[in-house]
This record gives sequence, structure tokens and C-alpha cells, in this order.
Amino acid sequence: MSEHPETVDRNEVDDLSVERALRVGLEEFELDDEDVSLLEREGDEGFDDEQTGPVPVVAIIGRPNVGKSTLVNRILGRREAVVEDVPGVTRDRVAYDAEWTGTRFTLVDTGGWEVDATGIHLRVAEQAEIAIELADVVMFVVDATVGATDTDDAVVKLLRKSGKPVILVANKVDDQRAEADAAMLWSFGLGQPWPVSALHGRGSGDVLDAVLEVLPKFSGVGEAYARGGPRRVALVGRPNVGKSSLLNRLAGEDRVVVDKVAGTTRDPVDELIELGGKTWRFVDTAGIRRRVHQTRGADFYASLRTQTALEKAEVAVVLIDAQEAIAEQDIRVIQQVVDSGRALVVAYNKWDTLDEERRHYLEREIEKELVQIPWAPRVNISALTGRHMDRLVPAIETALESWDTRVSTGRLNAFLGTVTASNPHPVRSGKQPRILFATQASTRPPRFVIFASGFLEAGYRRFIERRLREEFGFEGTPIEVSVRVREKRRKK
Repeated sequence: MSEHPETVDRNEVDDLSVERALRVGLEEFELDDEDVSLLEREGDEGFDDEQTGPVPVVAIIGRPNVGKSTLVNRILGRREAVVEDVPGVTRDRVAYDAEWTGTRFTLVDTGGWEVDATGIHLRVAEQAEIAIELADVVMFVVDATVGATDTDDAVVKLLRKSGKPVILVANKVDDQRAEADAAMLWSFGLGQPWPVSALHGRGSGDVLDAVLEVLPKFSGVGEAYARGGPRRVALVGRPNVGKSSLLNRLAGEDRVVVDKVAGTTRDPVDELIELGGKTWRFVDTAGIRRRVHQTRGADFYASLRTQTALEKAEVAVVLIDAQEAIAEQDIRVIQQVVDSGRALVVAYNKWDTLDEERRHYLEREIEKELVQIPWAPRVNISALTGRHMDRLVPAIETALESWDTRVSTGRLNAFLGTVTASNPHPVRSGKQPRILFATQASTRPPRFVIFASGFLEAGYRRFIERRLREEFGFEGTPIEVSVRVREKRRKK
């Protein structure tokens, strides 16, 4: 039976009064600038309300291995772009939502631009040229330790022809001595070279301020990188568990090479597929090998591209061969999904081939080996016969809904107040830490920040996470709970 509207309103008022009281109490504690910013912004709520036009686009271009993806990660404040010491890891244009001092923009990472590119490298160069065309501002990254090269000169000509505002980034300037190298790049005639160390963060704030000075309020290239659109699903799993067969079954035709030889798939194949009345973007990935550093050649790149597919996806369907015992590789794949912060569904393939005995042992294996993900939706399917395929989409939708879930600050604090009153943190060394205030910093996945008067033990954090899941669901998504210990202000 649904609650009476007046009861709901009264609960919301009670939650808000709890939140206000705790906020006032928090003023007695030492907070840094980051704390204040988090509390003022309340995660990413309200951003969409302010935006009434297309978000401006900033493209990062440059030749291979100058540190573009490292700079992307620095700007985003988290590891999103794949970074390797091997040139050419980034191949396609990849768009990310970014923000600097309250200004939102779309950040586009591109592959390295080479003037005499052929084959796959030609496609990379074409993607970089398209990125310039579809950008409002271009960040041109040059390796200051190497200086200007013929390829850099060719890129400068391309940029001049485009007529786009260009911010010249002199990367790998790790100390003052290297600033002289950066000054040499005035020769490009693109204006001031901004000395930056993308790896260490040196100068990144200054260069972003320079970007904002020339960034329009709304994009002049329209919705080049439209948000929304088909939800992105990565099919992952160890080699030969049936990922390509599953994609072909979902697509209703043979779009991917299927072979009993493990590792047939090398490149992720993006497919737009209509399922359950919606269009989805599926990425069929190369099987994840034992460890990246143990693999060579094509398998090495296949493993990297699997990680890239995960990072471009919103939800991962981990395929496990139900005929075989759950392997260490299966567990590692699942952990990779959790670490990447993506929503998760576990699909047990070849279910129709199991006898009663195997099903019994599989259940025991799941209880023992996958104890860390009791929250992940599970579907038992057969990619070969299509059995129970109709259960896959509801499981994916559930996981994505949880991944997007936001809990209001008032509701969160009222709930945690109840939980900690009935189950307070144990007393340690004569002190009992208490939770002062909590807020959800972001979604996708849900991230919670708890301000506490002392260190919260790992067991108590797990207890908080478990209770959050019991109260708010979060089926199919990892959630992160971080604690900031803050001391009372000293009286002057």
C-alpha cells in the first residue's frame, strides 16, 4: 500500500531538518576547500538544470605518445583514458564529461596524428582531423622535452586552416629547468605555450583557465557528442566463453566471427542492437588474458582494448561458461569491472547443457568464489539456443538504474543516524568515532563521502555499505564509501 502524500511530505521535512542540524554541527570541525566545494555542490545535482544549450567541446590532439591521455585523466581527476608507454593505444575519438571551476564541457581524447600515416594509423589521423572539425577549442599537446617535430609543424598548419581557438600545451615540463624547452615552442606562432606536467599536475590549472577564456558558453558545433543515446554494454569474459555467439544471438545474425579457437576476436566490435523496444550499443571484446604484462603482440593489445571497451561502457555483462568450474580468470574479469566502476550483470552461458549434478556444484562455486558480488543480477542463458535471452535486458536495466541512483542528502543522513544509533562504532583506545555528516558525491557509480570524528574501521565501513544496499537497493552496481576524518576547530 502506498504512503499517504502528507506522510511522505512530513518524512521529507524531517529528513531536511536532520540534514540542516548536522550541517550546523559540521561547522565546528576543520574543513578544507575540497570539503566545502563538495558540500556546496552536493555531487553533480543541478548541473543539468543550468544547461540550456549544447555543452562546448574541447579536443586534445597531438602526435603519438606526447601524453594526451595522461592529460585527459589529469583534467577529469580520475583514471578514465587508457595510458600506456606504447604509442597508438588510443585509436578512436573518446568523449568524456569534464568540469573546471563550475564550467562544464565535453573533453575529446584522440589518437596520435601522423602526417604520413597509412593503414590503421591513417584512420587514427582521420579521427583526429574530425575531432578538430567538431571542437570549439583545441588543446594541442607537444612534448617539450623533444621540441617541435615535422609532424607538429604539419598539425600547426592543420590547426591554422581550421580557424579554431588553439591552446598550446607544452607537456612533460616536470620542473623549472624544463620551462626553457617550453619557451622554444613560441616558434609555432600559436601564442603562449603553457608549461604542464600532465603526470604530476604541474600547471594544469593554469592551462584550463586559459581554455575557459576562449571557450564559448554553448557549443558552436551542435550536439556533436550527444549525451544520452543508446546505453553502452560491454560483453566481457575470459576467452571462448561465447561472447561472440551471444552478440550474434542478440543481433539475430552472424555479425562476428565465431570459432572454437580461443582468441578469435581481437578488436572490440560495436553493434547497435534493438532489444526490448530499445536500441543498445553492444561492444564484443577480445577475451581477457591472464595478465597484461604476461601477454605479447596481438593478445597484449586485445587485453588493452578490452579495458578500453570497459571504460567506454556503462554496464558490463560478464559471461561465464557454466560447464566449467569458475576460474581465477573469471574472478579477475569481474574484479576488473568492479574496479572500473561499471554496472555489472553476470550471465552463465551454456546453462541448457548442465545436468543436476553440475548445477549443484556450480551453485556451491558461486557461493564460494563470487562472495564479493552478491549484489550483481544473475541470468542463466544459452547463446546457442537463445534460452532465457529475454531475461538479459531487464537485468541490464536494473543494473543501470542502480548505477544512476541518487539518494538525497536529507534521506541519507536520516538513515545513517538511525543505523549508527542502533549499531554504533566500537570504542577503540577510549574513543568512539561518530559519523558527522554524509553526502552522495556522484553517481555512475554511486559514491558516498562520510565525514567522521575519527577513523572508521574497514569492518564498520562494510557494515555501512551493506545497510545502504539493504535500504536503497543498488542491485547491479558497485558503490564506493569513503571517509574523511575531521577534527574539531581549536578555540582561539
